[in-house]
Formats: sequence, C-alpha cells, structure tokens
Amino acid sequence: MPLDAVAAAHGGLDDFHITAPVELASILRQLLDANVVLNLNAPNGTAVPVTLWTVDAVRGIISFSASAHYPQLQALIECNEAVAVGYLDSVKVQFDLQGLMLVHNGPASAITCGYPRDMFRFQRRNSYRVRPLLRHVPCARLQHPMLRDMLLTLRVLDVSIGGCALFLPEDVPLIEPGVLINGVELTLDADTRIKTPLRLQHVTSLQNDAGGVRLGCEMVDVGSGSLRALQRYIDQTQKRRRLIAIE
Repeated sequence: MPLDAVAAAHGGLDDFHITAPVELASILRQLLDANVVLNLNAPNGTAVPVTLWTVDAVRGIISFSASAHYPQLQALIECNEAVAVGYLDSVKVQFDLQGLMLVHNGPASAITCGYPRDMFRFQRRNSYRVRPLLRHVPCARLQHPMLRDMLLTLRVLDVSIGGCALFLPEDVPLIEPGVLINGVELTLDADTRIKTPLRLQHVTSLQNDAGGVRLGCEMVDVGSGSLRALQRYIDQTQKRRRLIAIE
C-alpha cells in the first residue's frame, strides 16, 4: 500500500516512522544477519532482489549483494534511487535509498548507497493463514514467467483467503516481485483445486529451509466458487490442527 494511503487510513505515519539511529542500526543488523531478501524498487518500475552485504553507520554507507547477470540491474542503477522493501517475520520494513552505485566483482555485484535516514515499519496483513498438514503436500503448478519453457511444481508453504506462499528452490531462477503469473493451478488436497493468477508481492529468505526462498503471492480475480473452496480448506485444516494438538 502506498505511504499516502497508509497515512490516510491511520491518520498519519508517526506510529510507523523510525528515525532513532539505534533503532535504524538494529533493524539493518537484523536484515543483514538473517540474510533477508530485499526488493529494491526504482521509480521506473524496475525491481531487483538483493541481500544486505555491509552496514557502515560511521561512513554513512550500506551495500547490497546482487547478481551481475540480473537483467534489470543496470536500469535500477540509472535511477540513482530506490525504495527497499523486506520482511522480518510479521513485520514489513521499508526505507528510501539514494546515490546508488554499482561495483562489479566477477559473477557478483555490489550496490552501494547512502545510509538510510529513516524507515517505516508495518505489520503484515492479519488474515488467517494455515500451514498444510504434513500428510498432505499441496503444490502449485505454473510456468516460470521469465522462462516460458520452464514448468514448475512448487510446494505451498501456507495459504489464506486471497494469498499463498510458495517455496522456490535455489536452483530455479528468481521471479521478479510485481510479476503477474497467469494460469497457476493450486492443488491443496484431493477435494480442493483452484486455478488463479498470482501476483508476486515479495521474496523472503527462509532460515529453516536451506537452499530456497519464500514467494509471497496475492491471488488475483479469484472466482466465488474458488473462494468458497479455499475457505472450506482453511477451516478444515484449522480444525484438524486443533484435534492433533488435543491428541
């Protein structure tokens, strides 16, 4: 949601605004230590996934690690500014970057820029999400939006009304945030199959699943019948989890 829309909905941004140097340094350190995938979004619509590499508050510089072969990298640098967006558990972190510079080092590249002067921290949406039960292995079948000849079957990590999270292995090329993926088939169990476009909202590193990332997706234009089936699946999964906990 744009900042002006958030401000209108909450009567301002003071509750989300962070300016204290200690808090800024703490959040940057958490993003660095957790190797969180951040999306750098430029004014020209370019979006590039990166991870924090160095944080130097004394010199007023931070740097990010990015693939030198990423097609949108040069377009991002030419803008000289971007908005970084990432997730720490249930918290969305967003901050502006100025003075982007690219440094090549073989197959890897570093993006350096000025230390952020402030940040915004938002709680993620509170719609109820369920993790599939271990005896079921829900999956999503789709075409890689950047490589049309690549068919993917991705594990569903969790699902809610209007959204889902998918596991993308490290040996599969990354998908750009903001991309609309058409014709996705979600198979949640034997009775719940949904076909819907997905819009990739964010990419997040996973601490417990080495070798991959979490794709946070929004379901687009889901039909009423599919929504009812999805709600039944969520309700049934929630009930089964409660029964397992009691046992």
